[in-house]
This record gives sequence, structure tokens and C-alpha cells, in this order.
Amino acid sequence: MTPLNKKIIEDFNYALIKSFGEEFNNVDPQVSIAKDTRHADYQVNIAFSLAKKLKKKPQEISQIIIGNLPVSPVYETPSIGGPGFINLRIKKGYLEDQIKLLCEDERLGILKTHNSQKIIVDFSSPNIAKEMHVGHLRSTIIGDSLSRILEFIGHDILRLNHVGDWGTQFGMLISYLKEVFPNALYEANVLQIEDLVSFYRKAKKRFDEDIQFQEISREAVVKLQLGNEEYRKAWKLLCEQSRREFQVIYDILQIELTERGESFYNPFLEEIVNDLDKQKILEISDGAKCVFLEGFINKSGNPLPLIVQKSDGGYNYATTDLAALKYRINIDKAKHIIYVTDAGQSNHFAQVFQIAQRAGFLREETSVSHIPFGLVKGEDGKKLKTRSGETIRLKDLLDKSIYQARKNLENRLKTENREESQEFINNVANVVGIGSVKYADLSQNRNSDYIFSYDKMLSLQGNTAPYMLYAYARIKSILREEKINYAALENTQVILQDEAEIDLAKYLLQLNEVIEIIENTLLPNRLCEYLYELSKRFNRFYENCPVLKSVDSTKFSRLVLCDLTARTLELGLSLLGIDVLERM
Repeated sequence: MTPLNKKIIEDFNYALIKSFGEEFNNVDPQVSIAKDTRHADYQVNIAFSLAKKLKKKPQEISQIIIGNLPVSPVYETPSIGGPGFINLRIKKGYLEDQIKLLCEDERLGILKTHNSQKIIVDFSSPNIAKEMHVGHLRSTIIGDSLSRILEFIGHDILRLNHVGDWGTQFGMLISYLKEVFPNALYEANVLQIEDLVSFYRKAKKRFDEDIQFQEISREAVVKLQLGNEEYRKAWKLLCEQSRREFQVIYDILQIELTERGESFYNPFLEEIVNDLDKQKILEISDGAKCVFLEGFINKSGNPLPLIVQKSDGGYNYATTDLAALKYRINIDKAKHIIYVTDAGQSNHFAQVFQIAQRAGFLREETSVSHIPFGLVKGEDGKKLKTRSGETIRLKDLLDKSIYQARKNLENRLKTENREESQEFINNVANVVGIGSVKYADLSQNRNSDYIFSYDKMLSLQGNTAPYMLYAYARIKSILREEKINYAALENTQVILQDEAEIDLAKYLLQLNEVIEIIENTLLPNRLCEYLYELSKRFNRFYENCPVLKSVDSTKFSRLVLCDLTARTLELGLSLLGIDVLERM
């Protein structure tokens, strides 16, 4: 089925050419969903951007366009609002037909892209020998949701986990463990992740204070880089220990990732330096090989150098990222690469992308996007930390959310005098607890910081996962009570009478437009906004339009709306990585 906005755009493209000539072919008519539905369902704003060029008032331009529109089965005769908006109302008969078609569509009106691309989404990226903490929450959840959405519309997605598994920290950690706990370097599973983190902190403190230990650690790094068998084995054991712990988190969050850490690109780093040298963009500064960046200056106002090889021969993050970018373009054949990292890395990626373009790695046929996000803050408005000031472990945050969800459910069961099995309670607590963490994050504009609150995110009221899950469970309860024959629904004639059911039907047809917006903006909060508004519209419909107490054709028509709403909520939540519940 063709989305509503596409039909409107086609008509207005035709009218623009007929009104003002062929030069207006493919001019965007600026069709959007009306913000104030009291006056229109859709609004067309093209007249304002044409006023200067045509030397006419927007109202006059709108009148000419309306006069050249074809007669439409989709909308009523357009009207002009305010200084020149073109307002459109969707015809009720057309709406009824479209809902019927939507009922038969497994994809609920979401079109597959005609321009399928190989897209790499780089997200999560924890560091080996460290625990995943709340700082990894946003990258992991946002990256997963974007991957799900882009994959659903037909792109070929490679989810990459660029873990920090290389560098000085390993020389430091291996050297320290050789002294205090050598078994950890030769035997698997002798350390818990908490022990490994503790040893890492002690090694770092020793490294910062002890010049001799610094030298020992650097020598260990060289041995590791040269492939020393003993050091390589120790490194692999440490990496495996961390990977197991990461996987516990990914299993809880239902995240699928392909790990390709920094070490993967180590063999290509020298080649990167040689490539930059051949392109004559490499310069020596204080013994280090650098690229001086355009548009970036240091505190003295001079061009800022980005080091790609240090004076001691070592490489840094920029070199690895350039190697990764080149590999992803040449070997993975990616056409779009998306990096989901915090806003603090915006300059770093802008610099890497600039060098890649100047070196010829990054060409016009490939696009790159840094998807920044803000901080997770506590209710005191400061960066979310434990009472002792330490960063919160991600596992602890998720466990507490599940615990709080279970506590809320058990209190509700007592109030309602309900008895449920332990299996039911555990499942609901897990789905609500994890879903609430994800939704609380994804419902925020990723560019902003947000306040983390268990009470708010677990509330059954407001823009929360429990509110959405409860709306879904309520609908499934209605359908169970009616013992609905889903095959029969497909043959039901849809009849829209009450304003609340007409409003719900219109909104059900807008999902494809929302997904299109997310594809272009990479802002998953737009899907959360849609699902929240859909749930509110369903609740108004449910309050104003009796379903089970209606008769015959009206009842079945309203059951169609119930079923479509449930299917839309289920699909939308799945694209956010959130499961649904038949009962709560």
C-alpha cells in the first residue's frame, strides 16, 4: 500500500508543474502531518518558500496550486489557513479502505527501501579489563535500536563492537599480574571480573607513580605487539575473561554484536602512516608524525596537529580509527558507517573523517555519521554515580531495575488480590525492568542529557515502557475476551463513526512516515513519541467507543482497530528492542 504522504506529494508535484512549469519538477512541496488536528490532518507549506521567487503572496500561490490539483479520492477539497498554509482533511471512506488494507499487511504499511545499502553501526565499545558501566548504556541501546530499524526497512546491517583490547594498558596489567598473581596469565577462569578491575586500578596507580614500572610496562607492550607467545597468551586470557562478562550484559539486553576490537586493525597501522605520507599530508612535529587539521586550532591559535604515530613509534586511537574506516570501506564495502558514541568524541570523529577524506580513503560514494548522545544524570542533576562517587556498573543498574519492577508488581498483585505464579512474576519483572531502562533512554532526544529515575521510568503513567506495555496488554485482554477469530477480522468492513475512532485510524496510518523520519535523522525518540501518542489515542477511543458491548458490524470494525493498535505497538516496541506482555 502507498503511504498517505506519498499520494499527497505526488498530487502536489503534479500541481506545481501545472501551475508554474517544468522547472518545478521534483520541488519538495513540504507535506507534513498537521500539528493542530483541529484544522487539518496534513499541511502543505511550499507557498512560503516560493513567494520570493514567484514574487507573489503565499496565499495567492496556494490558491493557484489548489486550482491545479487533480480530484483526489484521498482528501477533501483543500483550504487555505493563516498566511498561506494549505490544509488537507483525509476522506473518511478512504481512511476506512486504508485501515482494511493495513489489517492485511504484515509490515503495517512500512515500505522496504528501494535503495538498500550495506550499513555498519559501530556501538557499545567497552574496554577489556574494565566492567561495563552506565556510560555504555546509551551507546548500546541507541545503536541496537537504530540497527533494528534500518534492518527492518531493508538495509544490510553489520553491528560492530569496537572494543578497547589493545595498547599500553595491557603491558601495564600483564606486568603487574606477573608480580602479584601470575596464575591469571596462564590459567583460565581464575579471576572474577571484579578482581580484574581491581588489579587494573592498582596497576594504573603503580604506572602513574613508578617510572621504572612504566618502562617495564612499555617493554611488555612491545613484546605483545611483536607477537611474544607468552604475552599473547596472557592477553588472550584477559580478553576472554572480559568478553564473558560483556556477554552477560548483552544477553540481558538482547543485543547482537560482532566483536572487532582495536587489535584487529593493528596489522594495518603502518600502512595507514605510509598512505598519509604518500598523500603528502603527513608532517613531523616534535618527533611525532602528524596531520595538521583545517578548521581546528590549539590554544595558541595555531593549526591543531593530530598525531598518527608518536615519537616512540607507537600509534593512537586516531590511527586505529583511520585503519578501521579504510577496512570498512574497502573490505566490508560499507556505503554508510554510523558511529554511536558520546558527544565528547565529536571533535575526534570530525578530525578522523577530515583526514580520511584528504587521504582518499573516504570518497563520495560512502557516507559517515557520528551519532552523539548526552550524559545520563542522577536526580541531583549530576553525572550518574554511586554514593561513594564511583561510576555505576551497568549490571547493577539493570538488576535494580528488574528488582524494582518485581516489587511494584508484587504490591499491585496484593492491592488487586491477585495470585500469579513465580514464573509469571519473574517474566513480567524482567520484561518491564529491562524495557523501562531501554525506553527511558530512547524516549529522550539522544543529543540531550537526561535524568535517570527508577520511579519515573517504571510508572504506569506518562511516556514510559509500562504505559505502553499496559496498553498492549489491555488490548490483548479485549481480544481474548471476545475469543477473536483473526482470519475473520481480515474480511471485516471497517466503519468509522465516532471522532475518537477516526482519530485513532488516522494515526495508525502514520507509522511509515515516522520510520522515514528516523531513517533520515537517526533519532529513535521519534518512534517513542509516536507509540506514546498512539497509546493515548487508543485510550481515548476505548473510553468513548464501546467495543465488546457494540453490535455486529460496529463491534468487528472496532476490534480491527484494537488488533491493529496492538500489532503496531508490538512492532514499534520490537524496533526499540523491547518485548511485549500478553498480561501484566
